[in-house]
Amino acid sequence: MSMPFYVSPEQVMKDRADYARKGVARGRAVVAMTCADGIVFATHNPSRALHKISEIYDRIAFAAVGKYHEFESLRVAGIRYADLRGYAYDRADVSVRGLANSYAQTLGSIFTAEAKPYEVELVVAEVAPRPEGDQLYRLSFDGTLVEETHHVVIGGQAESRQQIVTDGWRPGMSLAGALRLALTALEHREDSATASIDPGQLEAAVLDRGRTRRAFRRLAAAHELGGGHV
Repeated sequence: MSMPFYVSPEQVMKDRADYARKGVARGRAVVAMTCADGIVFATHNPSRALHKISEIYDRIAFAAVGKYHEFESLRVAGIRYADLRGYAYDRADVSVRGLANSYAQTLGSIFTAEAKPYEVELVVAEVAPRPEGDQLYRLSFDGTLVEETHHVVIGGQAESRQQIVTDGWRPGMSLAGALRLALTALEHREDSATASIDPGQLEAAVLDRGRTRRAFRRLAAAHELGGGHV
């Protein structure tokens, strides 16, 4: 008689986490940071059809790295969550904190109950009338939810790129200055080399603090960076 095959729950969770972590690390990084004009998002994305940065609701945006079809399903679910809550109650009742908690529950359930975890990492953000009210949340593949202050980097080589952003970020930065800093972080490589990114392949957007309702707008990075010269 064959012996039953047993793997401890701890080993199963470790294997799932390692699998998902490797998938996220293969994705191109996303940088999000606050500035005087709002909250800026940037990533290297050669595709013009598959967006990694998107609008969720009036003053809320979403960015992700990892498997496209997995984070796209989460983006759509987030829009439905926001629309239903705004319709049932009031548009002012839709908050990024509630959205982040919903994503955390979904990702946590998938990580523990499904055969394969999602290979994704998310950032959701909400812009406020004043910079001190901005909110940034990072969500990991296992549902871990972290509130970030001022800036966050997710995806490949996140730690070293996060350090570049931390060293370069200043309160009250301009939109162009924030984009330049994001581009510097995205071009960084851990082998101390740099890989130039064509501004035409830089997907960028901002939650514009000056807009009264729908704050999200996409940016022509080359124009915002002064014709692409940085």
